[in-house]
Amino acid sequence: MMAPLWTGSAIAAATGGVLSAPFEARGVTFDSREVIGGELFVAMRGAAADGHAFVDAAAGRGAAGFIVERPVAFPHVLVDDSFRALQALGTAARARADATIIGVTGSVGKTGTKEALRMAFERIAPDATHWSVKSYNNHSGVPLSLARMPADTRFGIFEMGMNHAGEIAGLAAMVRPHVAVITWIANAHIEHFDDEAGIARAKAEIFGGVEPGGWAVWPHDNRHADVLSAAIAESGLKSLSFGWGAGADVRVISAEVGAEGTELVADVAGDEIHCRVGMAGRHWVGNALAVLAAVKAAGGDLAEAGLALAALTGLPGRGARVRLLVPGGTATLIDESYNANPASMAAALAVLRDVPAGRRLAILGAMRELGGETEDLHAGLAAPIAEAGVAELALVGPEMAALKVDGAALLPDAAAATDWARGMLRAGDVLLVKGSNSVGLGRVVSDLRAAGGSAP
Repeated sequence: MMAPLWTGSAIAAATGGVLSAPFEARGVTFDSREVIGGELFVAMRGAAADGHAFVDAAAGRGAAGFIVERPVAFPHVLVDDSFRALQALGTAARARADATIIGVTGSVGKTGTKEALRMAFERIAPDATHWSVKSYNNHSGVPLSLARMPADTRFGIFEMGMNHAGEIAGLAAMVRPHVAVITWIANAHIEHFDDEAGIARAKAEIFGGVEPGGWAVWPHDNRHADVLSAAIAESGLKSLSFGWGAGADVRVISAEVGAEGTELVADVAGDEIHCRVGMAGRHWVGNALAVLAAVKAAGGDLAEAGLALAALTGLPGRGARVRLLVPGGTATLIDESYNANPASMAAALAVLRDVPAGRRLAILGAMRELGGETEDLHAGLAAPIAEAGVAELALVGPEMAALKVDGAALLPDAAAATDWARGMLRAGDVLLVKGSNSVGLGRVVSDLRAAGGSAP
């Protein structure tokens, strides 16, 4: 039998809690809906709900044990603060694993790059690679992802996100990566910063958490490269920059960017790699270079990394393509519904521009956390929309009123956007759906799929 991920006694030792009765857990969660049997359920108090209210439900679904702040009628570890206990458990998991750890952050491309790294290291160590699932990249998701890491992990890949200064520093101190990757710096979350350079400094906090002798992987072509390189020098790390331009350590030799992906030849710090990037768009060439650089820094197999990049196709909410049944044939939906900022919106519209289509349509949702630049940044989408040749456009969210495009429909919510798409789509169309997660355009994708969509 496989060894348990955690025993009750190990959890008590890691958290300083009191064990009520022995138990063994095969997983960790703070969402009772994720329990399928054998998990540790961490009952945390949140702004919207108290996890203690779901203890009985988790037990009914087969949870093996609990971290709680008050005694329950099931095997548990009693602690003063369940959230701090989860952090302590994540720290203990990191300490016990003799693994090479890669941390990923950036304004755009974090999750896709993390997934590509996961696939690359799974090819190298298929039974000993661990990664953060979904976008568990915040103050609770990172310690949860760490707590789920088996002791015999060889490679761990963790995504870290932020919207305020200081947050990455705290996460990096828990993850303690050997290789820290910054994908790109853009004006996401600019509402919480004085300027974009402040975002660069906040992202560069990841370098302060890297283990001694570790690596920094960073975008040479970014306009804040000087901020990043200064932070790297201050941290005393080894450095691998990546980019299209001369001077990058990992750079493009040639790239044939097409509607379905890119044929890439790259110089990876002296190693010439020929590979295909399965994700479409020029921005994905940058992500691919970051992956190759990180694998090189971690001592991994670059050939396997190249195969992983070829195998990486659309991720749900981040570029997945869905074939929809419509009157007269099929249409294609490009699902970019998970999130949006000005840089990622422009990149997605560039992908739409390059896809062969009878007509190009778009449902674009508001971009959030842009502060005083909200109106200007939404208005600025007019140019990439025109360049993409969008024939029919629907805009969702009040912020989109600043975007003046003739004939565009300004809609109140995702339900109205779904109705618009159903009435508009016809055979041969390509529809891009993209917006900030809080706009809820994932519902448009799921509703259209339910009404007759099929996976590509």
